[in-house]
Amino acid sequence: MTTTVESAATAARLHDPAVRGFASDNYSGVHPEVLAALAAANEGHQVSYGEDDYTARLHVLMEEHFGAGIECFPVFNGTGANVLSLQSLLPRWGAVICASTAHINMDENGAPERIGGIKLLQVPTPDGKLTPELIDREAWGWGDEHRAQPLAVSITQTTELGTCYTPDEVRAIAEHVHAKGMKLHMDGARLANAAAHLDVPLREFTRDAGVDILSFGGTKNGLLFGEVVVALNPEAAQGLLYLRKMNMQLASKMRFMSAQFIALLEGDLWLRSARHANAMAARLRAAVDGIDGVEPTQKTESNGVFAILPEGIADRLRESFRFYDWNEAAREVRWMCSFDTSEEDVDVFVAAIKRELAAG
Repeated sequence: MTTTVESAATAARLHDPAVRGFASDNYSGVHPEVLAALAAANEGHQVSYGEDDYTARLHVLMEEHFGAGIECFPVFNGTGANVLSLQSLLPRWGAVICASTAHINMDENGAPERIGGIKLLQVPTPDGKLTPELIDREAWGWGDEHRAQPLAVSITQTTELGTCYTPDEVRAIAEHVHAKGMKLHMDGARLANAAAHLDVPLREFTRDAGVDILSFGGTKNGLLFGEVVVALNPEAAQGLLYLRKMNMQLASKMRFMSAQFIALLEGDLWLRSARHANAMAARLRAAVDGIDGVEPTQKTESNGVFAILPEGIADRLRESFRFYDWNEAAREVRWMCSFDTSEEDVDVFVAAIKRELAAG
């Protein structure tokens, strides 16, 4: 029998839950295990601003994944995590080298510059990944008062193009950066997807590889909201306790942020969800690889597929399935899968692609 609560929830729903899309892993709902954790954390009172039992437990779990001696700071969103992380690495005159496709450069509305006061030195890349050689295009000019000083590098794991750094690639960058007196930040909005693809522990391509500070993503992996700034090398990051408040990223009811990450990290939910999203992207990629007229443009090493479509096909598909253009001029689109993307979702979408291509 349907309960009163279920009936009320259904009556209040403003969307059709049967509608699916491939626009973003932010489009998905909240994983049921995370919702249950939020409900459990909702009983009674807890101290505010991070002095709660859930945030203390989260720190223990983070140390289990990344090792002792780290510091972690839950924040509201990925942009806040990135700005906060980079600010903690730099003096006022510092600059950050990043890929031109990096989220901090393309998708944060200038927040690192406007809010963080940080100059971004962007480098074009073919696949979203920096290398020591590419970094050196902007790693120069120290001591020149006319140039913002390149004192940090930011890499994204997985990248905005769905590609993944190996542990050796991260280590090579870290060693190169540190030898020049710079620090290394990792934007890990899809960190779990990288671990799923690489099949290695989280710390193997982060702390053990030389990353100084990490933006650990949760929202794209089934959370309602929230990310965590993880200072893997606390000596490299200054003032995080104060910068979080200054950047309007300090949650008063922090237990609800921390409870979600506990649900994610205490067992294997983080890895199960990421593996599933990756597997659905792999299924989609395998299907479109065999379709004339679809031209994949990047390796599929995460939960995204990038492809070029013939003129007009994307817009017709979007009448039923929402997704974004990545490079409109080149007719390149991006299709993202989530923890709740099903095999049927993929198969129905592939059938629609075939149907539109056949219709010309």
